[in-house]
Amino acid sequence: MVEDQSPSGPDLTQGVPVAALDEGKLLGHVGQRDVLLLRVEDEIYGIDAYCSHYHGPLAEGLVVENTVRCPWHHACFDLRSGEAIRAPALSSLSCWHVDKRDGHLFVQHKRDDQKLAQPSQSAAPERIVIIGGGAAGFAAAQMLRRRDFQGSIVMLSADSAAPVDRPNLSKDYLAGSAPEEWLPLRPDNYYSKAKIDLRLRTEVSSIDTSSQVVVTAGGEKIPYDRLLLATGAEPVSLTLPGADQTNVYTLRTLDDSRAIIGAAKTARRAVVIGASFIGLEVAAALRAREIEVHVVAPSKRPMERVLGSQMGDFIRAIHEEHGVIFHLEDKAVAIEGLNVRLESGAVHEVDFVVAGVGVRPRLALAEQAGLALDNGVVVDSYLETSVPGIYAAGDIARWPDPHSGQNIRVEHWVVAERQGQVAALNMLGQQQKFDAVPFFWSQHYDVPINYVGHAEKWDTIVVDGDIKAKDCMLQYKSGGRVLATASIYRDIESLEAEVRMEHETA
Repeated sequence: MVEDQSPSGPDLTQGVPVAALDEGKLLGHVGQRDVLLLRVEDEIYGIDAYCSHYHGPLAEGLVVENTVRCPWHHACFDLRSGEAIRAPALSSLSCWHVDKRDGHLFVQHKRDDQKLAQPSQSAAPERIVIIGGGAAGFAAAQMLRRRDFQGSIVMLSADSAAPVDRPNLSKDYLAGSAPEEWLPLRPDNYYSKAKIDLRLRTEVSSIDTSSQVVVTAGGEKIPYDRLLLATGAEPVSLTLPGADQTNVYTLRTLDDSRAIIGAAKTARRAVVIGASFIGLEVAAALRAREIEVHVVAPSKRPMERVLGSQMGDFIRAIHEEHGVIFHLEDKAVAIEGLNVRLESGAVHEVDFVVAGVGVRPRLALAEQAGLALDNGVVVDSYLETSVPGIYAAGDIARWPDPHSGQNIRVEHWVVAERQGQVAALNMLGQQQKFDAVPFFWSQHYDVPINYVGHAEKWDTIVVDGDIKAKDCMLQYKSGGRVLATASIYRDIESLEAEVRMEHETA
């Protein structure tokens, strides 16, 4: 995803003084490959310098014990093995042999002893079925193979495309600045090579928990020893008159994004209904295509419920600077051909409409199977449902969060990936608790917003820095306790906040 660039820093093959690492980090190169040297206590590590997710600069990241965390989207790598141990990164990095002699450090070749020892799988199941082809489902399947699981993996997806980088569908890809070949999480041939039986356009009609069989809409019965439910969420449909017109779109899948791009090619004007993250990312993408965009929402400010009034005003101002026209404290009441009628009486002529009014978890299968539900599928700390052997991850999972002290359900990409990974380990019998601090990011033009934690309610927002100057950290507090932070261009502070939250429990 990144253009070629000149190598950075000194040539490590020629050696650098040990004192050059006094600050704990040194970015250099071996040939054309950038390598990051890191000192952790008495150990010196060499690792690829860029995150395998979106090529974030690890030299600007945070070292925590024997790991390094990416400043952009909080991926984490083990310095001893290079393994990507925390999503959104899914691919490991190379580690490099560091030779110390005559007061200098030399790096000339990669290590060949990187792979971590794999745990015993004497009690591993033979057959694992994953229902869902999104973030959680893919991350689980990939983790199973990374852990050398030798049994069968059947992955059932209702989508027409293999798992893709869904956040990109409302960002760069929709804006026209990222080609479609960047979207797949893995090439098509990955699944056959990894012996993952990926079945697209496959609807599951029921789960027979007593005989441990998944039944597809076509009548096929697929047995399992362990089952992961990762059915995700679906966009909330508009219920107003005209919502079923062909020029009304939602955005969830690659097909959805393609359809909006197709409509945008000949359009001059669009209405986005909803001022959610997805809605405003769509608005930004359409403005990049020079389409006039109107955003209609009943709220007083965009995203105020999640980020508060000050950030809400800031986000509105950014979009207005880029030409977005807001119609807040109003709502669409009808779509009549090329006209959108608002409750206020205003009528806007448009070429197409995008609805971004939220999503709801897909719970029909879980309900049919008799799993415990409570605004999602109830799981324990190990992501196991009320039926032994069945796990749930992603947008549908409601888990006991040790940091907030509440059972929560979060509809974020990174959370879904991390849960998929933990569920995979637990299906192999490793009994690993899911205790990651929730994280998400949102991009609005040149402004990235990183959010760590989970705050449904707060009594105080403490602002450090200047929101308008795009340099700030906001703390969302309840009773003096920090529940979440949002930041703009405060990457290290965001990572530090994540680490603090990891060590705190309610």
